[in-house]
Amino acid sequence: MKNQKVTNNIDWISILLYTMLVIMGWVTIYSASLPEDNASIFDLGQVSGKQILFMVTSIPLIIVILTLDAKIYDKYAFVFYGVGLLLLAGLFVFGKTIKGQTNWYQFGGFSMQPSEFVKIATSIVLSKYLSDVQVNLKLFNRQLIAFGIILLPVALIMLQPDAGSALIFFSLVFAMYREGLPGWYLAVGGSAAALFILALLIQPAALVGFSLIILLAAYFMTRRAHRNPILYAILFVGITAYVFSVDYVFENVLESHQKDRINVLFGKDVDMQAEGYNLNQAQIAIGSGSWLGKGYLEGTQTKGGFVPEQHTDYIFTTVGEEWGFVGSVTVILLFVGLLLRIIYRAERQKSKMSRTYGYCVASILFMHFFINITMLIRLFPTVGVPLPFFSYGGSSLWAFTMLLFIFIKMDANQVNEW
Repeated sequence: MKNQKVTNNIDWISILLYTMLVIMGWVTIYSASLPEDNASIFDLGQVSGKQILFMVTSIPLIIVILTLDAKIYDKYAFVFYGVGLLLLAGLFVFGKTIKGQTNWYQFGGFSMQPSEFVKIATSIVLSKYLSDVQVNLKLFNRQLIAFGIILLPVALIMLQPDAGSALIFFSLVFAMYREGLPGWYLAVGGSAAALFILALLIQPAALVGFSLIILLAAYFMTRRAHRNPILYAILFVGITAYVFSVDYVFENVLESHQKDRINVLFGKDVDMQAEGYNLNQAQIAIGSGSWLGKGYLEGTQTKGGFVPEQHTDYIFTTVGEEWGFVGSVTVILLFVGLLLRIIYRAERQKSKMSRTYGYCVASILFMHFFINITMLIRLFPTVGVPLPFFSYGGSSLWAFTMLLFIFIKMDANQVNEW
């Protein structure tokens, strides 16, 4: 069987969706950062001009990725991972501290955030590990190794500290679930998050009582042969201890800005000119766009600079104000379309590593997209994560581009796999 050219099998639909998102992000960055003198969108002295440089320099990255042999990621997976960990560790010696976080390298006028690229390395090495025929995620020791691959960079990122970037890594659990991780991990994680939120909103004693009722109902609804009263008793004790520890964790473990963001989310008594300002202005901007928006470059909230960091983490507020509900839904549908396309192509892979990596890509992009959008509409605490392909920044654009196109290369290489 002759090797076929992978360039003939590239998924052009994914590339089209990627290109549309990048271009739409660029023109939105221009609007969100437009100076009073109405400088050109190509002005290299402006944010939009710098973004087009990042876009242009992404092209050689894409060409290199599509040219390289796809098997390089399998062969050197642990090398990529090791280099990524060294880059994270090196921040504590050579990194630049910005707003209390040491998560950037500064080289003259150029800066680089390694955590964005470590997501790629972690995805590759996790996919490599899970593709081993001897790895069965039903076994606890295999689960520990897989979680260890994720938690090692998370620990280094949390020391920076950068909770937003660290949170993204946990999305890789979805890829593990696809490859056989027991579903109760997701159930426990979701339940723990729900109990944490509920414990902040209602009295712990009432929550424990409600949990007891649910456990008793579950116990008596279970077949008699499968009932284990000891297990249910241990579960109740664990829930009780967890619920009553939430207040202590909230008051003594979380940083003050993290507590403020949670209080803002729950509508508690906060100063809307201080800790609640960003979210309040973001909601005003999005809401003012109504159905069809105010028109491109016509957003009064955007032009007035009321929303801080609007060209980065809050860029979707410009979409909501200037493009309205219709424009916002269009952008969301493009993201959903890309995510579904990645999952569809992942399921068609002959290689388990390629399939797992595809799910890692979809999980990371989904987590970024979900958090960035929901935090602006007050469904998730404010976390500093960029909107993929949309937010301003070289590190994020290059990293997301590499993350996606490595999978596109793996997908195209199927023609050469047996």
